[in-house]
Amino acid sequence: MIIAALVPIAGFAQEIPMTSEQAAGFVKLALAGIDREYPNKTGHVTTGPDDMKSPKGMHPVFYGHFDWHSSVHGHWTLVKLLKQFPDAPFAGEVRSVLKGRFTAEGLAAEAAYFEPKENRSFERMYGWAWALRLALELRTWDDPDARTWARDLEPLEKEIVGLAKEYLPKLDWPVRCGFHPETSFPLGQMLDYARGTGEAELEKLLLEKCRQFYGKDRDYPVTYEPSGNDFFSPGLNVADLMRRVLPAEEFSTWLDGYFPALAAGKAGNLLTPVNVSDPTDGHLIHLAGLNLNRAWTMRGIASVLPEGDARRKVLLDAADRHAQAGLALVATGHYEGEHWLGSFAVYLLSGTGRGK
Repeated sequence: MIIAALVPIAGFAQEIPMTSEQAAGFVKLALAGIDREYPNKTGHVTTGPDDMKSPKGMHPVFYGHFDWHSSVHGHWTLVKLLKQFPDAPFAGEVRSVLKGRFTAEGLAAEAAYFEPKENRSFERMYGWAWALRLALELRTWDDPDARTWARDLEPLEKEIVGLAKEYLPKLDWPVRCGFHPETSFPLGQMLDYARGTGEAELEKLLLEKCRQFYGKDRDYPVTYEPSGNDFFSPGLNVADLMRRVLPAEEFSTWLDGYFPALAAGKAGNLLTPVNVSDPTDGHLIHLAGLNLNRAWTMRGIASVLPEGDARRKVLLDAADRHAQAGLALVATGHYEGEHWLGSFAVYLLSGTGRGK
């Protein structure tokens, strides 16, 4: 049933909206992992024998879905789909689950986890980005429960904003890779958050860092992607970030220098979906997420290019192919991918990151 709900629709370049049936499939994936404490990859720095705790003991809210960041964006998935489909058959169950999860006590404990010195870099910055995306989703939802949840999430939200403001001035170089430590994806999420919540100080810091890190990028080495277990395209992530940072005309010029042969349909391996040889392998299944990430970044880049721009058609056609390939592997029956790929699919299909 889940797989049937996730069957891709032809003609994705036309941005056919997500259906309630598809949303129901993604909800089932998110609910299947939300209370699944094991297996779990905690990323916790143990400071002594008394610091050995279970995942739920450390994270009373975000302990499922194999790891903290996946749990955070699993909760975001449920919030996003309830917000988008408030009258769907799954809405009552999702609202009930979220009421049980988003407690003031539990979220305060999540915020307190970051206070010890050893935990200040926990989930930096990928998990931070998803936590702020969740906060933004709640803050921009006119719903009584959402307002309560947003208020109770505020201690964690403030903690992460503070960590970002402390860390970013020290970060002299971007991290360019295709997985968690990569910097351009979280910078984009944080910029959306700052603008959506009126966090002017954070926005100013982010814009300065984005221009410092990527403003002079030219001739991106398109033939060097992908690496073997990427779930991000660092090259496309940067372009999707910079379309948020630069005015449209300036971005168009920047993009010409960054992907100089894009208008001719040439971008190395970036325009061809990647194959996943073994969806049961926790690292190789990353490539299914890469296809989804490429699709949403290409749509994001295309969204600020004018009609008739040759680069726009190249990007949207490639996004169509990548969306089809990525969605086909969201629900395989293997937890290695199912604990997180639904969130990537929802991010793509909902137009998240483009003001949707």
